Amino acid sequence: MKKTYITTMPNHIGAFLKASECCAELGVNITRVSYNKAVDSHTLFIDAEGSETQLIQADERLARIGYLRGAEDERSIVLLEFHLKDQPGSVTAVLRLINEFSLNISYISSQENGTDYQAFKMGLFVEDEEQLRAFLGRVEALCPVRVIDYNHSERVYDNSIFYRSFVSGLMRTMGLPEECRDGLLVNSNLVMQMLDEKGLSPYKTFESIGRFAQLLADCRGEAFAPRITEHAVTDDTHITLIEPPCGSNTAILQSKGEALFIDCGYALYRAEMEAIFRRLLPDWEGMTKRIFITHADLDHCGLLPLFDEVLSSAKSKECLALEWAGENGFREQNPLHKPYISICKALTGYHPPRPDRVRGLWDGRGEQAEPLEQIGFFRFGEMGFEVYQGAGGHLKGETVLIDYEHHVAFTGDIYVNMRGMTREQAAYNQYAPVLMTSVDTDPKLCAEERKAILQRLGAGTWQVFGAHGMKKEYQVQAQ
Repeated sequence: MKKTYITTMPNHIGAFLKASECCAELGVNITRVSYNKAVDSHTLFIDAEGSETQLIQADERLARIGYLRGAEDERSIVLLEFHLKDQPGSVTAVLRLINEFSLNISYISSQENGTDYQAFKMGLFVEDEEQLRAFLGRVEALCPVRVIDYNHSERVYDNSIFYRSFVSGLMRTMGLPEECRDGLLVNSNLVMQMLDEKGLSPYKTFESIGRFAQLLADCRGEAFAPRITEHAVTDDTHITLIEPPCGSNTAILQSKGEALFIDCGYALYRAEMEAIFRRLLPDWEGMTKRIFITHADLDHCGLLPLFDEVLSSAKSKECLALEWAGENGFREQNPLHKPYISICKALTGYHPPRPDRVRGLWDGRGEQAEPLEQIGFFRFGEMGFEVYQGAGGHLKGETVLIDYEHHVAFTGDIYVNMRGMTREQAAYNQYAPVLMTSVDTDPKLCAEERKAILQRLGAGTWQVFGAHGMKKEYQVQAQ
């Protein structure tokens, strides 16, 4: 049995030794340790392995020596800028007021700038918003003051409560429940440790996570404005492409009175997307809701619980079943990708669909000899698709649909229109390659799959629908 401890230790000699001895005496094996004083001078992450009884005893021992701390102990840091006259003793009155409110100073920075005033910055521990408001009300009578956003990428204003302050910010941004806290703490640390070992500044990592979360949050509600376009195939068949600012596209293929969805976005935008579906499909309530997924990444599968039937490859069905059982899906089986995916699941409220709603129609047997292999056929209305499976360059179970009669292809994430993204889509898509080191399981293999798709398209003008960015018009010359 494995467990991650988020310990808060005193900053003195022998602190880790004490925790290590505690685990050793109980026969608990420490499998990972992460501590970076430049990031947080008190927080140490310990991955431990032992029996259930041993880990319960370790809980008790670590709590008894004060190394385990609850969320109720959390304090916040607020960075303030005081506009003080550049004269002797100008800061004294402010310091007396800070002392009156029993506030601790964690950071001070001030320097003359050639004017009659100084911008005097201070980081203060604050217990709650009421205390902060009362303090600001009093200090404004002494001098102008403003609250500055806590920008982790520039400077550490307090490095003894960084992780909890950082995760609290994520939770406030996304409106997440308290049960998400420990998972976000652990996985933010795992991303930082992994990228720190590759030479990326820890604060660039935290900045990327924070900005990623802010992008997700900023696109909710009335700000959710996907690009929606219509594409004709025949007189009785057309495709509606919905491109949200964050997450995968959703294509709605309508043919002879029926609708098939292809991929769907984040669970975070369920209300916004469902409102669009109702507007585009007047019979939304009464229709059989059917969707095909190109692969089982969570930004393609967040809305699957909305659907009556999910069509996929056998491998994608397997991935969703693993997630339903509480185990690691294919993406999380990659240690480089697991922390980011776990963070995304928490931030977006992802839940896999019930296994009985997923039909694995095509099963590529054994190891593939080629980057892209045909595994079956699929008809919908007037459309007749050949179904191809990639060898797992992006994600195991990835599939591509190609209709040679109507020159239409759905290529998932193997082939996307990078140049056809909106500004918001481009901003969103810059973070995953950093935080996962690559969006592909095997980038070289994915490049081979991408090349194989284009080689399989016959002569003519093609409508290529990738899962990110607008439709690509692709011209293949006759040989």
